[in-house]
Amino acid sequence: METMVRQWSFCCFSFLALVFLCPFQQKFVAQAEISSVTKDRFDRLEETLLEPSANRKSTGVKVSLKVDNTTEFTSFKTESGVGDWHPNTSKQMGNVTQSGLWTEAPIGTKTAPNYHNHHVVSGEKYNNNFEGNQKRLSENMVLKNTFPDKRMKRSVGVTYREILDRSSAGEAQSTERFVETIQGVSASRPEYRRTGEDARGSNPRQSEPHLNTSTFALSGDSAHNQAMVHWSGHNSSVILILTKLYDFNLGAVTESSLWRSTDYGSTYIKLNDKVGSRTVLSYLYVCPTNKQKIMMLSDPEVESAVLISSDEGASFEKHNINFNILSLLFHPSQENWILAYSHDSKLYSSMDFGRKWQLVHDNVMPGRFYWAVMGLDKESDVVHIETRIAKGRAQYVKCRAQRCAEANRQYLFPGHVDTNSLVVQDEYVFTQVTKSGQASYFVSYMRESFKRMKLPKYCLPKDMHIISTDEKQVFAAVQEWNQNNTYSLYISDSPGVYFTLSLENLRTSRGPAGNLLVDFYKVEGINGMYLANKLVDHQVKTFITYNKGQTWALLPAPTMDVAGNNLHCVLPFCSLNLHLEMSENPYTSGPITSKKSVPGIIVATGNIGAELSSSNLGMFITSDAGNSWRQIFEEQHNIWFLDNGGALLAVLHAATPIRHLWISLDEGKKWDRHGFSLAPLYVDGVLMEPESENHIITFFGHFSHRSEWQLIKIDYKGVFSRRCMDGDYQTWHLHNKGESCVMGEKQIYMKRRPGNRCMLAQDYSRIYSSEPCVCTAYDFECDYGWERQANGKCSPAFWFNPNGAAKSCSTSQTFLNSTGYRKVLSNNCKEGGRNVYSPRRQACRPRAPRGLRLATSQGELSAAVGTNVTFLVYLDDGDSLRTNIQLDFGDGIKITYSNLSRTDDGIKHIYKATGIYRVTAFAENSQGSDSSMLFLHITSPLERVYLSAPIVAIRGKEANLTAVVWPSHSRTLTFFWWFDNSSEPIITLEGSISYTFQREGKNKVTVQVASGSTVMQDSEVITVKEYFRSLLLSFSPTLDEHNPDIPEWRDDIGRVVRTALSQVSGVPEDQLLVSLYPGLPTAAELFILPDVHTSSEHKRKNEEALETISDIFVIALNQGLIQFELKADIRIIVYITQQTLAPLVDSNSLHSGSAMLMLLTVVVVGLVAFFIYKFKRKIPWISVQTEDSHEKDPEVISTVGQNDNMSKLKLSEFPSQKELMEKDLEVRSRGGIGRNMERVVTREFPNCTNV
Repeated sequence: METMVRQWSFCCFSFLALVFLCPFQQKFVAQAEISSVTKDRFDRLEETLLEPSANRKSTGVKVSLKVDNTTEFTSFKTESGVGDWHPNTSKQMGNVTQSGLWTEAPIGTKTAPNYHNHHVVSGEKYNNNFEGNQKRLSENMVLKNTFPDKRMKRSVGVTYREILDRSSAGEAQSTERFVETIQGVSASRPEYRRTGEDARGSNPRQSEPHLNTSTFALSGDSAHNQAMVHWSGHNSSVILILTKLYDFNLGAVTESSLWRSTDYGSTYIKLNDKVGSRTVLSYLYVCPTNKQKIMMLSDPEVESAVLISSDEGASFEKHNINFNILSLLFHPSQENWILAYSHDSKLYSSMDFGRKWQLVHDNVMPGRFYWAVMGLDKESDVVHIETRIAKGRAQYVKCRAQRCAEANRQYLFPGHVDTNSLVVQDEYVFTQVTKSGQASYFVSYMRESFKRMKLPKYCLPKDMHIISTDEKQVFAAVQEWNQNNTYSLYISDSPGVYFTLSLENLRTSRGPAGNLLVDFYKVEGINGMYLANKLVDHQVKTFITYNKGQTWALLPAPTMDVAGNNLHCVLPFCSLNLHLEMSENPYTSGPITSKKSVPGIIVATGNIGAELSSSNLGMFITSDAGNSWRQIFEEQHNIWFLDNGGALLAVLHAATPIRHLWISLDEGKKWDRHGFSLAPLYVDGVLMEPESENHIITFFGHFSHRSEWQLIKIDYKGVFSRRCMDGDYQTWHLHNKGESCVMGEKQIYMKRRPGNRCMLAQDYSRIYSSEPCVCTAYDFECDYGWERQANGKCSPAFWFNPNGAAKSCSTSQTFLNSTGYRKVLSNNCKEGGRNVYSPRRQACRPRAPRGLRLATSQGELSAAVGTNVTFLVYLDDGDSLRTNIQLDFGDGIKITYSNLSRTDDGIKHIYKATGIYRVTAFAENSQGSDSSMLFLHITSPLERVYLSAPIVAIRGKEANLTAVVWPSHSRTLTFFWWFDNSSEPIITLEGSISYTFQREGKNKVTVQVASGSTVMQDSEVITVKEYFRSLLLSFSPTLDEHNPDIPEWRDDIGRVVRTALSQVSGVPEDQLLVSLYPGLPTAAELFILPDVHTSSEHKRKNEEALETISDIFVIALNQGLIQFELKADIRIIVYITQQTLAPLVDSNSLHSGSAMLMLLTVVVVGLVAFFIYKFKRKIPWISVQTEDSHEKDPEVISTVGQNDNMSKLKLSEFPSQKELMEKDLEVRSRGGIGRNMERVVTREFPNCTNV
């Protein structure tokens, strides 16, 4: 009785202490924001604030990961406060996503529980693979709490009884016993729970293990809705927490607080005064190679600066920068070397941990920059970069971080690559090139030259994503031509060139950012063991392999449920199906977890049945590497490995606040329940250092949406009684359904005896013994071109000729000929007396070259003039070492190689002129020869196009049209001629065409010139008449000084001259056309057209009228009567070219009467006619045509004559249209205008031309 009174008194005291010492203050709803340290890369994580709500629902996660080993995403808090997060490291087959910058979710978005609707490996175009759970990160984590809509709201000062009442539905409170000290530290005693057979008749208590807990509230930051947490780890006691108030209306951080603990989280001190009371901090980064070094960024809306600490945040120094940092990439070995990516796509480098920055390159694609890989790149400061040069096009650039000027850059890939395709990962560099809608994938192994990745001939991939590059081998998810929602798993040889099929129809989906998610999981600790979800007859089932994908089998279901009831699940109709997605949040374990330090143990979320489901989920565990499974919980839990893998920690994944956690020391057979909080806590995350020996974990959360941030430190060392001794371990044999040889060896492992409450030594050996086995067919994978048959043997595919592969050997040498098998990498089997599977050494026989193929490095058949063109020569069969190779480039240059191996890096050549070249490869040896050719188009960009056409043409007579291009091309252009409203063009390969116009009036002609993807055009309007007359005109020399020689100026002068002619003669303007020629001196041609109102029946009369008008203009022009004012005090006189006889009357006596004028006209006309007849002068033919119609000047075109029998004046003494056009284009290309341009000097024109 006395004991009961003491206990009651103590409980009352504890209750009063809680009420007075733990007041609940208002807290904004927040959401997880995580800035990760994964594979040395850090990226910003943006968050979305959800409205406070009364009930807590599970919400999903929005993830946007970069392929550059940088994590970027928006996380939504789950009901238990655990958001999804994915560390973006380069080795794990975890989620690989494709994205640019972070993606922010809309306010109030809610999705399903975080890990039920996504899949494991997401790829990108050569996405890196990221090690999800493999390296549980404890640094740089960001919390952001969100409360679902239906949770009850609390007011300030809520009582402890109200909290207990509200949480009673989810937890049995009456069974808890707490002992609280005055300092706020409590020790909890466990309750016990057994599963399966152990649940029957188990002893509820064996000992009294306990947890020591303490709670600390971050007072004063209740309004802050984000937090970033860093635990240095490696037995360090320092924890840093950055809390922020992010204003979503402003899109900026408006307040921040920095907290630091030096006692593993028992107490915290605010450091705002050390960093500057007015400084607003936005992000916290940690150096992965020296976690004592911290870098913090100020909010760029206030100032751009970095704060640096080298003593785990004890002191900081501030440095201003002139750019905004979006992401950081730390060097894998040099702790002071950092790459920073800015908001304006520029890349900077620092060699002194952020104190000074230097620009590396601009126009860098986000996430496409990589530090050197040690042992592969010669210099440790080498940077691999993808730079954008045009839409959809990029270049792979390699340079040194502090010396990346143009002269120091290397372009290792010949040509352009697709944007967002460069991945530098381990020994490999991947790129992608898309031509004509077909993607080609290239790989460089050990920094050697790039080679095209080869899949089976008829795979015809639509998409490819790199999953893993572990153990010098590439795993790739490939979507074949006949797949839509699934991908196939392919595995390569060591160089990553030749791929073979491992598993078809992998389940895939798309993440919120559009990234590919593939259900594929690598089991840690067991070599060659993988899990995958495959679509079979419209049902998703989980398969397992023990030999790196050579054989796959369904998972056997447990024989009993968690309560010990028998289950009747028979393969293949019923099996265990697991969710294989990796955890995207380091605070949660995700739906599946394994650990290298505890081989053979896998804990996963799944269901039993015919297919994978998202309902009726439970937790399952295997202790023998997947051969048998047990159910441990009926509800979803987050499960972590404690004590170097010797213990399991389980936390309920629930929408309600919790007070308990579960710990198991016997591989999940028995679970001890411990209370960790006096009041139910909405858990936002669990932070621990897995490899540390301090046995401390930290829970983050809040009691209500208005409470402070709560940090609960839990020391679970009290669960153990002592350190493990030799007698505490036992052995277990790895096997595959009874087969003891796995990956070519028999392996025996050590593990702690179940139930022993002893702490594991951190360095104890897990592998007890290993013995190689004799090789079998399944220790080998089928070689390229071979396929696995139902009997397990590899046979050649129908498209593959095993005897036709090229062999690099000479007559005196031997070679290794494939038997159709290649040994699985990392398999340790030993072959017996007969080497049935290994390649067989055979003597080389001289063979004639066969299957010679010639191609360009990028598969294109066109190139720009003056650029390097790389030719690749392939030989399918033949004695390659003794075969001479000759390459004829088609431009008069040939090159010869003594053998094919000398052409491995390609043959480069530069063409100096445009044209189509026949490139021929010729292979010859003593046994025979073979040849191959291609036609290469060498082009140069089009700059200008002119259509040279007559101003006036005769109906029914051919008119010559010429398209003149600059610069000139040879046989590489296509011309499209459009006449009036024609629906189809006339297509020619030559730049000239003869066309007959059948309709009088104005006819528009358009020519389009196509050169590759470039199309340019020019148009002209041609007046078509039955007949006409024309005169050649010249001008006062003063006009040349004001001639800029541009089409617009010539049009305006022609219009002014036409008006002047009409005013003097009274001839309507619509009967006159004046066209000025380009060049100097300024000259023009006057066209006199028949009256449109005159009937065509009186053709003879109309022709005589035109003749009379022409004579009138001759007289007027000779008299100098045609004038116009160019500028003030500058008058220009228009003359007829080569004036005839002197005028018979004074030019000023025009008013003397029309009779005298007519008389003079008749006299002059008679004299001219007599003179012409007497001396038999030939009247010039108005249409002047050059012999080379390709190079006519577009505006130096005379009209076409009326009939072929009329006499013509040869104008061979005049400059040709080709000369005029070339000079005109040259002047224009140089930009010469007006008086300073290069002048085109022409000779005098004859006085007139008549038709």
